[in-house]
Amino acid sequence: MTSTTVLVRHRVANYDAWKTVYDGFAPIQAEHGVRAHQVLRSHDSPNDLVISHRFDDLETAKAFFAMPELKQAMTKAGVEDDSIKVAFYDDVETGALISS
Repeated sequence: MTSTTVLVRHRVANYDAWKTVYDGFAPIQAEHGVRAHQVLRSHDSPNDLVISHRFDDLETAKAFFAMPELKQAMTKAGVEDDSIKVAFYDDVETGALISS
């Protein structure tokens, strides 16, 4: 079975304020199909973020990102509306490289 990873890139007004709201939204994420997440923060611009969310399938991912509650949480967290970019990807391969 192929899972779906969604990459979200956006800027926030204040990382710490955003993170508080993001962490508080975790139960809703889990309830609506988010299986794993990762938060990446730009080294050069600490309010520029890339977040990945993994879902079981594309339909669940699209339904999550269409939720009005998500939009409300992003606004509350200080996400800059004009910076939001969302992309959906099929997971094709995952692995680890081990050097000897």
